[in-house]
Amino acid sequence: MLRRALNRVQDNWKSYRHRFVPWVVLNLSKNEKTLRQVTDRSKDKLVPDQEVSESLLQLFSVLLRSHGADHEELRGAQSHLLRKETTKQHQCEQEAMLRSLGFCIARKPSTLPFAGTGVFVTKGCVSKGATVAMYPGTVYQAYEPILLQSIRNPFVFRCIDGVLIDGNDKGISKVVFKSCSGRDRMGPFLMSDTSWLTSSPQNPLAVGQYVNNCSNEYPANVCYQEFDVPDKFPIMLRQYLPNVNYSTDSQRPLRCVVLVSLRDITAGEELFSNYFTIVR
Repeated sequence: MLRRALNRVQDNWKSYRHRFVPWVVLNLSKNEKTLRQVTDRSKDKLVPDQEVSESLLQLFSVLLRSHGADHEELRGAQSHLLRKETTKQHQCEQEAMLRSLGFCIARKPSTLPFAGTGVFVTKGCVSKGATVAMYPGTVYQAYEPILLQSIRNPFVFRCIDGVLIDGNDKGISKVVFKSCSGRDRMGPFLMSDTSWLTSSPQNPLAVGQYVNNCSNEYPANVCYQEFDVPDKFPIMLRQYLPNVNYSTDSQRPLRCVVLVSLRDITAGEELFSNYFTIVR
């Protein structure tokens, strides 16, 4: 029994280490390509905010037309019926993504040993500089409490300015996100999307927390880029944003983190990021 427990701990560690920042730091010297990217990383954004915003608006507009104006109300009021149509909805969202962005992504078992879930391009081709995914979760300012949520949580993402995004879709993190999302609702309009907490996110980009760290064998093909949602972002399309502020006191715009392609990526390839390549 002791041996079984030790094996379980070892397997959990092999999976967790890919997101454990101190372990990644200690292994940078063994990963020449990653070290080169850390050393040479640009201080400027790979693509302008305007291009990121246009990509999101393009996808969200197609999703809105596909889902219909009353989609969110149906999701809450008739969830028992919607569960029967999960596959159909997923296909609809994937088609919307392919039509608007020219590619599809999905979660699958990673090609990295013991890395668990990864994210793959499943259809089409991703062009260099395209917005490939979003990192969902509750957004915490540097001074806001996140201790309980961070315990055994490998999905806490730290931005350059100390802002944290909790991308965990389980436990207390899930409860906090749903609570904050419900709080921020403006009449019939939702200000964020909670479906990324399920296996079928209505925004198909909202799987960025499952993109694994790169290695020498699998160099990074995407990088993280911070993106603050502009005030003029249409209220009808905010229902697809997979982020929400923890506090209502913040005067800052909503922080999102997107993953941008570093090169052309073809169908069948897994997405790999560099946890130390983050641009403002």
